[in-house]
Amino acid sequence: MTQVSARLASLSPSATLAMSQKSGELKAQGVDVINLSVGEPDFNTPDHIKEAAKQAIDENFSRYSPVAGYPALRNAIVAKLKNENGLDYTINQISCANGAKQSVCNTILVLVNPGDEVIIPAPFWVSYPEMVKLAEGKPVIVPAGIEQDFKITPAQLEAAITPKTKALILCSPSNPTGSVYSAEELAGLAEVLKKYPEIIIIADEIYEHINYIGKHNSIAQIEGMKERTVIVNGVSKAYAMTGWRIGFIAGPEWIVKAVNKLQGQYTSGPCSVSQKAAEAAYTGTQAPVEEMRQAFERRRNLIVQLAKEVPGFEVNQPEGAFYLFPKCSAYFGKTDGIRTINNADDLAMYLLEVGHVACVGGTSFGAPECIRMSYATSDENIIEAIKRIKEALSRLK
Repeated sequence: MTQVSARLASLSPSATLAMSQKSGELKAQGVDVINLSVGEPDFNTPDHIKEAAKQAIDENFSRYSPVAGYPALRNAIVAKLKNENGLDYTINQISCANGAKQSVCNTILVLVNPGDEVIIPAPFWVSYPEMVKLAEGKPVIVPAGIEQDFKITPAQLEAAITPKTKALILCSPSNPTGSVYSAEELAGLAEVLKKYPEIIIIADEIYEHINYIGKHNSIAQIEGMKERTVIVNGVSKAYAMTGWRIGFIAGPEWIVKAVNKLQGQYTSGPCSVSQKAAEAAYTGTQAPVEEMRQAFERRRNLIVQLAKEVPGFEVNQPEGAFYLFPKCSAYFGKTDGIRTINNADDLAMYLLEVGHVACVGGTSFGAPECIRMSYATSDENIIEAIKRIKEALSRLK
C-alpha cells in the first residue's frame, strides 16, 4: 500500500476546521446549530476596501506580483508600523504572504533545523506545534493556566530555555484565550531573552486591533528586541478580510530574504487583487476597525457575564481577540446516561450534539480542561447559545 510521507503522518488535523465541518454537517441535516467554533469576524469587508479590489480588477492587476508583495502594499505596511506601533522598518524588511498563517509557517521553516526547540506557551493556536513539527523541530510547551490569565511568567520562560532553543512564539492578543500581554509583562520576558541573544521571537499580532485595554504592545518595541523579532500580522481580523488571504512579516532583513527565497519556490507572491484591497485597508479610513472593535467589546462583556452564570464554568476576562476560554473540568466524569464526559473534547461534542452549539475542545490548544467559544456572532446568538449550553449541562450528573 502506498503511504503518505512521515512528515504528514506526524501532523494532527486542525481541530477548529474539524469542528466547523461537523457543525456544517448537522446544519445540512436541518439542525439549528449556533456556531461558536470559527475564528473569524462575522462582519463584511468594509466597502472602501471592496471598491479598491474592484478597481484593481478593472485596472488589470491580474499578473504575478513580486514574491514579497507589491512595493505599494509594503510601503503601506511600513507606514502602519511607524504610525501605529512607533517601529521603523524599510520595505526590504517586509514580506507579504497568503495570510498570517503562511507568514508564521514561512518564518518557522526558514529558522528551524531538525532537533531545534521552539518554545510555545500553552494554550496555543493549534497550528504552531504542527508547523514546528513540519520543520522537524521540537515544540517545547510551557503551560499557563486560567489562574495566571493564560500568560507565562519570566521564570517559566527561563526554565524552558535550553542550548537547543531557536525561537519563542508569542501570540498577543491570544487565540484561543483572548489574553493580552501588557508592556510590563513583555518587558519581564524581554529581560530573560536578553541573556539569550540567539533566540528569535515570532510575535503573532494578528489580533492587534481587537483589544479592550486601549493599547497594543509589541515586544519589538522594547530596546534590543526589534533586531531579533519577527512580527506577524495581516488584514484578516482587523478588517474582516479572512478570505482575502493577506498576511505579512516585519523583521530582520536576513530572515525576510530567506522567507522570500522559500516563498519564491512554493507559492510566489499572494493574490494581486487581494494585495490592492489590503493596501486600501492600511491607507484608508480606520473607522470600521474601531466600530468592529466596539461591537466585539460589547459581546465580550455579554458572554463573560452570561458564562459566569453557567454552573461549573471557571471564566476569566479576556482583554482582546474574540474568544472566551472557560475551564470546564468540573464536568469531567459526569454522564447523561448515554455519553460520559472524559475531557473537554467530549464536552464540546456533547454540546454540539445535545445543545446544538459548536465550540472547540481545548486539547488541541494545549489546554484539555477548557473549551474555546468564539463570540464573533450576534448578541442574540450569544444569549441563545449560553442558554442552550446551560440546559445541556444540567442533564449531566
